[in-house]
Amino acid sequence: MAMLRTGNTGRVSGVAAILALLLPGCTSMSGPQLVVLPVPQTTTAQPAREPATQREHARILASYGGEYDNARLRAMIEKTVDRLVAASERPDLKYQVTILNSPAINAFALPNGRLYITRGLIALANDKAELASVLSHEMGHVIARHAAIREEQARQVAIIDHVVNDVLSDPQVGALALAKSKLTLAAFSRAQEFEADGIGVGISARAGFDPYGASRFLTDMQRNADLKANAGGADQRSLDFLSSHPATPDRVKNALSNARQFTAPGAGERDRAEYLSNLDGLVYGEDPSEGFARGRHFLHPKLGFSFVAPPGFTLDNTAQAVLGLKEGGDEALRVDVVSIPAEQSLPDYLKSGWMENVDPASVEEFSVNGFQTATASSGSGNWSFRIYTVRFGSDVYRFIFAAKNRTAQVDQQFRESIMTFRRMTLKESEQVRSLRLKIVTVGPNDTAEKLAHRMATADHSLDRFRVLNGLGPHDQVKPGEKVKMIVE
Repeated sequence: MAMLRTGNTGRVSGVAAILALLLPGCTSMSGPQLVVLPVPQTTTAQPAREPATQREHARILASYGGEYDNARLRAMIEKTVDRLVAASERPDLKYQVTILNSPAINAFALPNGRLYITRGLIALANDKAELASVLSHEMGHVIARHAAIREEQARQVAIIDHVVNDVLSDPQVGALALAKSKLTLAAFSRAQEFEADGIGVGISARAGFDPYGASRFLTDMQRNADLKANAGGADQRSLDFLSSHPATPDRVKNALSNARQFTAPGAGERDRAEYLSNLDGLVYGEDPSEGFARGRHFLHPKLGFSFVAPPGFTLDNTAQAVLGLKEGGDEALRVDVVSIPAEQSLPDYLKSGWMENVDPASVEEFSVNGFQTATASSGSGNWSFRIYTVRFGSDVYRFIFAAKNRTAQVDQQFRESIMTFRRMTLKESEQVRSLRLKIVTVGPNDTAEKLAHRMATADHSLDRFRVLNGLGPHDQVKPGEKVKMIVE
């Protein structure tokens, strides 16, 4: 959690702008998920003279934790990119690679040739062919000018929006026209993904990489998304590759079909050993500067505080907030930070209108481990909220608990959770370390189960080990091969 500070004037309308309703069954990719919309934020206007591409670059860095500085990884990726460009339909194009310091699994390219890849995606890939499949896919978008085409499609939808809202007198006809235009844009986007897949597999194959890397990596991404959903974690999909690059069975099948046009399985370079050696020591999960979510515990050594979520919750750390979801999906949590005037009391802030439907009679002021705290309740639709604000130094932390059935017992668990908010000691802050990847050689007596048990993970260790190493549910490790481990 980079703890982006928000203004105190933005009005929040219950679930619609803080914790959207849980949507079971709304997606075929990862099951129930918590849909979180951003809280209104104050931003600093960029100078008009600053090029749009520089503003976009700065925005991307802010959203993905900045740049991850690793000369060895950068050299490997840039060498891979050079090979792919030389084998592409546009060998004249130049790409500038940025590794993003984010555990999200994502990669994308801007039309000007800036190519971004997260360390989370690098950690999930298992060989150079899988890495090349992602990079060449993004090059495919650039080569096919998908960004410009999508911009034109979006402009047309905006025009139809205007016609529907301001011109058409028949609401039913207008709604139908608008729905059709948006469906066309969505379908066009899916077509773009298939086209970029085809271009990417061709580039990878001509560059000498195993063209089946694309189907393997798409499968691993899906397994990773399924693991996250099954673990009950709040989904970071807005930052993940699957948000705009869905790994549907049809897409995996299409990637396999594309690869078969070039060679049979087993041909082409994978170079797994060298790839993994470059991953040794890679930060895994959250960066220390943004805090750590470990199960239902959250620790932020840089800002110096910690708290524990209610029983049954799993926390997920994002750049905007700490998100939590309870197994079953009937309770949720968001923690973020705001700046409010020192002279404004916390009860007054709770009643100031930043969140709708706050019950004035529910406002209460008290102290948590020496910190000024205030609470109130609110409701919207099928959800009921218990809000806590804690003044910590010059900032105010907002804990927004949501429940579909907020009983006295649930409210008590929320209160017990807020009572765990405390300042970390210097010793505690120094002892909290980031997780990293360690590349180890499988011993003669090692099994996937034994290796997973040695990893520094809070839960689902075996499933995580299998996903991280591209192993299926029944695959076993082989003595002498290299595998990725998560260690402190």
